[in-house]
Amino acid sequence: MSIFHSKTNKKRKNYWKAAFIVSSLLAVMLVQGCSSSKGANEAASADSEKPTVFNYGYIGINKLNVPSSGAEGWGFYKGIIQEELKKHGITQVNLTAFPNGPDQTESLVSGRLDAGSLGDTPAIIAYASGAKTRLIAQPATNSIGYLIAKKGGAASVKDLQGKTIAIQKGSFMHRYVVGLLKKEGVSDYKLVHMLIPDASAALARGDVDAMTNNGVQALKQINEGYPLLDDATKHPDLIGTGATVASEAFLAKFPDFPKVWNEARLKALDDLKQHEDEYYQFAADAQGTTPDVIKKISPISQIKDTPFTDEGLKLIEGTKNFLVEEKLAKKDFNINDWVLK
Repeated sequence: MSIFHSKTNKKRKNYWKAAFIVSSLLAVMLVQGCSSSKGANEAASADSEKPTVFNYGYIGINKLNVPSSGAEGWGFYKGIIQEELKKHGITQVNLTAFPNGPDQTESLVSGRLDAGSLGDTPAIIAYASGAKTRLIAQPATNSIGYLIAKKGGAASVKDLQGKTIAIQKGSFMHRYVVGLLKKEGVSDYKLVHMLIPDASAALARGDVDAMTNNGVQALKQINEGYPLLDDATKHPDLIGTGATVASEAFLAKFPDFPKVWNEARLKALDDLKQHEDEYYQFAADAQGTTPDVIKKISPISQIKDTPFTDEGLKLIEGTKNFLVEEKLAKKDFNINDWVLK
């Protein structure tokens, strides 16, 4: 082989070696560019999926169109919660009132709500039926049910044997009255579902023998002379708790929501404690009563300053077990699988 051919082959080898190196570098740069572009696109997509609208449900229709008490009510009334949510991209907050828990859970399951606060019983029944929710807080652990009779009717719980009782089906009061009747040995009775305004009218007409009630409305009936047969203060295991639940779909878009919500709620609670008189007047206006009545049935001291307490979790576990035992909840489940701390 000539020296010329040797040099030529060497040049060709060097050329192809250089070309290979350059093409490899270009390929690496292209892959890195694609990866960076993909990462940027994924980040942009994640940002675009963060919710800007928050739909929240609560129990109790009132003229102020906010929850009628508690840190949640005060927080929305004063705009504290809205401002805290705005820091995390929520620019629109829609509040919707419901007459009872089952109606609210239906809206939560259908996707019309992102989160809501209600009684523990309807929240448990919904979850046991397959609702994709998580429990993110128990704002209260002192929901008291009352059993009130018609005038001239039953004088004791045992007198309700064979009688008709109006209830709000699926509410914490439903759980209370079923548990109470079982304790008292009353086995023959009829429960009819009625919202409180309808039940109150039926009781006044004598169409039902008794009804369940709570809060301001119960005290009003008692003051009007309707016999109080029992209330849950006598049965600590039948006291209801509050439940704030969020849909799993919303939490998938806003994983930090429980932390953000509970911090906003605590900020509202701290604020209302600095304006107690104003708070009691707000709650009284919302519920159509006086501050003195609110101080009696819902004192500020009962508002929880932590998302969960041992007392609250014990109560909700007992409620769940009772509902499963009575077949009011479709299936049993582990409370820890539902609670999101």
